[in-house]
Amino acid sequence: MTTEVRRLRNYINGEFRDAADGRTIDVVSPVTEEVYATSPLSGQADVDAAMEAAAAAFPAWRDTTPAERQKALLKIADAFEERAEDLIAAESENTGKPLGLTRSEEIPPMVDQIRFFAGAARLLEGRSAGEYMEGLTSIIRREPVGVCAQVAPWNYPMMMAVWKFAPALAAGNTVVIKPSDTTPASTVLMAEIIGQILPKGVFNVLCGDRDTGRAMVEHPTPAMASITGSVRAGMQVAESAAKDVKRVHLELGGKAPVVVFEDADIAKTVSGVSEAGFFNAGQDCTAATRVLVHESIHDEFVTALAKAAADTKTGQPDDEDVAYGPLNNANQLKQVSGFIERLPAHAKVEAGGHRVGDKGYFYAPTVVSGLKQDDEIIQNEVFGPVITVQSFTDEDQAVTYANGVEYALASSVWTQNHARAMRMSKNLDFGCVWINTHIPLVAEMPHGGFKKSGYGKDLSAYGFEDYTRIKHVMTSIED
Repeated sequence: MTTEVRRLRNYINGEFRDAADGRTIDVVSPVTEEVYATSPLSGQADVDAAMEAAAAAFPAWRDTTPAERQKALLKIADAFEERAEDLIAAESENTGKPLGLTRSEEIPPMVDQIRFFAGAARLLEGRSAGEYMEGLTSIIRREPVGVCAQVAPWNYPMMMAVWKFAPALAAGNTVVIKPSDTTPASTVLMAEIIGQILPKGVFNVLCGDRDTGRAMVEHPTPAMASITGSVRAGMQVAESAAKDVKRVHLELGGKAPVVVFEDADIAKTVSGVSEAGFFNAGQDCTAATRVLVHESIHDEFVTALAKAAADTKTGQPDDEDVAYGPLNNANQLKQVSGFIERLPAHAKVEAGGHRVGDKGYFYAPTVVSGLKQDDEIIQNEVFGPVITVQSFTDEDQAVTYANGVEYALASSVWTQNHARAMRMSKNLDFGCVWINTHIPLVAEMPHGGFKKSGYGKDLSAYGFEDYTRIKHVMTSIED
């Protein structure tokens, strides 16, 4: 039986189009390793067309009232709810994610986030008007930045697209967004839905590879480039954008420490850590991947965590008992496997450490102990269902180990000592610190990191303001 290969298309100026030169990319299912679709391999002509459309649509969209933009975004949220099953199917085909978890863990937050930014459109705040020089009144205007070039990742194709286009559109910008070359299906479906609501050219989707993304960032039209991706990709974007002083928004890698003190509830902590470490096959920049546990409970904790890993199941998208699906692509399977194959002699694989099955990019829930701070697997992002465990002797050492990586996106602390929790939240050099939990996100609170995890915020009023610019207007009030 041969699977029908679908043809995905770009969405430019309200129309679905093939790449101008007809080139395509095969899109491979991470579950079956079979080609299920082709998507455009967009080149310079396609980038030019999308940017031209977005630039032409910008003045009219900029001049809409916040109420009008809010109404449009609320319609998009409603439409996503109505088409939820179609979006779930496309996302699962993209990624191999379990259908049930995509339904419960992604659609509701996405819809809520769109509605949040719909409301934010009407609540831009600034300093009040006033006279700071005799005879003159100053006011502050918040304006959209213009055309936004946005590049979304393959770990959360739908949700990361929402994190990018919702605040940009709410602020009055127009958008050209590129999904990953391995996960274009759900973004193209979003274009179909959004295209029924927004004016032509306001929202555009370009499919393609890294060169497509590079051409978008280098293009003279966008005023802002936003990317969620690897540190290497973020550095390249920042370097490219610097040539014409584009604004840049970067959400890059993570290596989240999970600091477990001796007074933590071990059962509760193990449950939270395993869920936050293995969710989405660990393909999450905030995943609970790097556990630091006090030496007095280290052995007990490792035993419990290894059992939790052994009880965690990966498998097919329609299996309701699985906690996560496959890794996204063959390269990612090779990367995750490589970290385990290169482990130093002093490391011990407590659970997992191997591929599951002979078809699809499935990898077993893995726990590794006996590691040292300078080991490769501690310092570098694995981006897979792998949790490492180190021990520490006191609070100072815990902070040193936690901060001793190049990433600074998210972290968590597990303790019953309130003062200690407050000290740790101050001393941990990460954009988010969870206490006795790990990984919950809400639309009202900012998400973003420091150091090589990037800069700029997603979600929240801070994320919305990133898509605006500030203008000072001064007028004489004398006759």
